[in-house]
Amino acid sequence: MHSKFNKFGLITVSVAMGVMLSLTYSAIADKETKSELPLDDLRAFAEVFGKIKSDYVEPVEDKKLISEAINGMLSGLDPHSAYLDADAFKDLQAGTQGEFGGLGIEVGMEDGFVKVVSPIEDTPAYKAGIKSGDLIVKLDDTPVKGMTLNDAVKRMRGKPNTPITLTILRKGEAKPVIVTVTRAIIKTQSVKYKLTEPGYAYVRITQFQEHTGEDLAKALKTMHDENKGPFKGLILDLRNNPGGLLNAAVGVSAAFIPKGELVVYTEGRTEDAKMRLTANPENYVRGGVRDDYLKDEFADIKTVPMAILVNGGSASASEIVAGALQDHQRAIIMGTQSFGKGSVQTILPMNNGTAIKLTTARYFTPKGRSIQAKGIVPDITVEEGTVSTADSGINLREADLTHHLTNPKDGEVPATEAPPAPAIAPATAPAGSDSKEKSKDDKDKSSDKPAPLEPGSKSDYQFNQALNLLKGLQILQHK
Repeated sequence: MHSKFNKFGLITVSVAMGVMLSLTYSAIADKETKSELPLDDLRAFAEVFGKIKSDYVEPVEDKKLISEAINGMLSGLDPHSAYLDADAFKDLQAGTQGEFGGLGIEVGMEDGFVKVVSPIEDTPAYKAGIKSGDLIVKLDDTPVKGMTLNDAVKRMRGKPNTPITLTILRKGEAKPVIVTVTRAIIKTQSVKYKLTEPGYAYVRITQFQEHTGEDLAKALKTMHDENKGPFKGLILDLRNNPGGLLNAAVGVSAAFIPKGELVVYTEGRTEDAKMRLTANPENYVRGGVRDDYLKDEFADIKTVPMAILVNGGSASASEIVAGALQDHQRAIIMGTQSFGKGSVQTILPMNNGTAIKLTTARYFTPKGRSIQAKGIVPDITVEEGTVSTADSGINLREADLTHHLTNPKDGEVPATEAPPAPAIAPATAPAGSDSKEKSKDDKDKSSDKPAPLEPGSKSDYQFNQALNLLKGLQILQHK
């Protein structure tokens, strides 16, 4: 069992190069598909290499040319395969511990520019008002066009307390938005929770990290003790969660579905890329059954009415959890359509201290749905409220990225496909807010920049709709 866990325990389903999350299982080459080396193409490569060395306007080191060639090979495959130099590899490994340096944004490359997939909650970028879908065109005075993603990420990293100015193109803005962000050591708290009112629990997962499953189990126990009994309803907030570790996603799903049920399965060309991950300890706990953080879980958590919130910034591991609980009819999915990243990346360390991040498989929900380039369709669509949120920028999704993988289910209409989602449009003011008080607050603000919405607050329209739904279910149950 322990060896099985090691195969995928650190598989990451993060969104992009800026998602500094770790994965270290090695793919085994498919010997049957090996073909002879393309000698003509290799001769062409060598010829181009030689011409650059002899005729380029300035001398170029061999190491730089080879590194850029590797970059090109990987970036041309899909938006998530990438070459990690030694520094980038170290930063990626550090990300699984929940602490790393930078601005706190998950980014990808699109048409030569840096696109923000999602700002990480409670980070400098989030507090500065960076939004999902923002297009970064300049870092300080240096244009992004022509940089690799590695180069751009390096420039955004730096010593804590040093500023960097981002020039951003944003949908709805007539001119570029200029934002100065101060770098910091990013320490992310992956699980946040509270009893919103007696009987109703709220859990927000910002990223799937090494200890997310354990932290969720502790949070549920703390709220259960505080509530002095079973919950009437539970909201799991996965909005703007860019993903993370696959075993953490399995652990979170296992907290709410019966033991042994299928959470996700993957399909790829190698045997190691073909997995069926169930809600069993060996699939989410490093030490096996004896360290199972869910072994003392109270039984009623498996049946408590649940609503899961997702949006365009919910990707990868978030979609695994939402898809699993949707397929098992364990929770009602609310919000807006998710990002649609249904591929698995493997970090393959190289002998020189670098690594490559290679897409090795697609993942599928328990009923065989592929999320790739489609995302999770909510059971009930609830648009954002009028209050500005981190997801109120451009609706960037996997299908918008250049070279994205296709969905293998395209053209099919499987019986497991989610039904068309009824929609709840936002009111003129979010539920629980006072429009007069809001106007007064707005006048008192010295800055035009809207403050980030606090998830799970009275001004969070989607949260309040989920809470209202759970209360309605509770009333129906009593009847």
